[in-house]
Amino acid sequence: MKRMHHSGLCLSALLLMARNASASDSQDALMPFGVQAAHIHDLWQVLLWACMVFGVLIVIAVTVALWRAPRSSETTPAEPTPGLHTLSQYVVTGALVVSIIGLLGLTVASVMTDRALAGLSEERPVNVKITSHNWWWEITYEDAQPSRTFMTANELHIPAGRPVIATLESDDVIHSFWVPNLHGKRDLIPGRTAKIKFRADSPGSYRGQCAEFCGYQHAHMALLVIAEPAEAYEKWADRQRASANTPAEEQKKHGESLFLSSRCAMCHSIQGTSANGKVAPDLTHVGSRRYIAAGTLLNGPSQLAAWISDPQRYKPGANMPGTTFSSEDLQALVTYLQSLT
Repeated sequence: MKRMHHSGLCLSALLLMARNASASDSQDALMPFGVQAAHIHDLWQVLLWACMVFGVLIVIAVTVALWRAPRSSETTPAEPTPGLHTLSQYVVTGALVVSIIGLLGLTVASVMTDRALAGLSEERPVNVKITSHNWWWEITYEDAQPSRTFMTANELHIPAGRPVIATLESDDVIHSFWVPNLHGKRDLIPGRTAKIKFRADSPGSYRGQCAEFCGYQHAHMALLVIAEPAEAYEKWADRQRASANTPAEEQKKHGESLFLSSRCAMCHSIQGTSANGKVAPDLTHVGSRRYIAAGTLLNGPSQLAAWISDPQRYKPGANMPGTTFSSEDLQALVTYLQSLT
C-alpha cells in the first residue's frame, strides 16, 4: 500500500507539472537560445553522429565476420586458411587505427568546446548569487552599491544579450543548476562555491530544473529564467529594489495585518514591513511572479489560497506548514499578497 501511495503521489506530481507548464517556457537541450548552449549542442551533434557511424560499422563488421566465418569439421586443419590470418591482422589493425583517430578527434572537440564555454565575454555582466534550498531557489542580485542589491525567489530575470555570472551555493544538500536552453549543468555542493557563466541571445522564458536528486520534492524544484530586452529588464529591476506596496484598501490592510501577526512572518520577509524571516522565499514582490512553490503551481488567487491552506497536498515534505484561516481572512491575505507586484 505504501508503494502504491508513493506511486500515486509521483503520478499526481507529473500531471500537476504538465497542467501548470506554460507552452512558452522552453526546456529543451536540443533548442539552444544562448551561445553556451549552442556550443554544447554542437558537441552533442558531433558525438551523436560519430557514435552512430562507428556503431553501424561495428555491427556490419560483426555481421560479415559471422557470415563469412569458415565452417569447421573434424577434418579441418588446426591452422587457419592460408592468407586469412594476414588479412585479419590488416583489418584489426586498420580498425584500431581508425578508432584511435576517432577518439582523438572527439577529445579535441570536447576540449575546444570547454575552451569556448570558458571564453564567454564578461563585458557588463549581471552578477547574481543563487542559493539552493530544499526545495526552492534564492536569488540575490548583487551590485557594487549595497542599496541596489535585492532578492527574489525561483524566478531569474536577465537582460537578453548580456552575460550573466552566477555564483552558486547550497544551503543543505547537493543540488544541480540546469537551464538546458542556455547552458549545461553545474552542481551546488554544501560548503563550496561554484560559478557558471551564460547568456540568453534572445528574449524568452526558459525553464530550469534541479538536475541532482535532492530529496522527496526534487521534481518540484524548478526555476524560471526570463530573458527580456534591456529596457524592460531595468524597469523590472527598479521595481524589485522598491519596498512592498503599502495597502490602501481595508481588505488588503487586513491581509497585511494577518501576515505580520501569523507565523508567516517568522519565515518569510517583505521589505518595508516588520516581516524579516530568512528561511523561506522573499515575498516583497510575490504577486509579479508567474509561479509559486518553485514552479509547482501557477500564481493565481485560487492556487495561492490552496497553497497557504495545505502546502503538503501539493508538495509533500515541504518545510512550509499549513495555516488555518477563515474564508474571509484567507481571501484578505491572498488579496494582499497578490497586490505585491
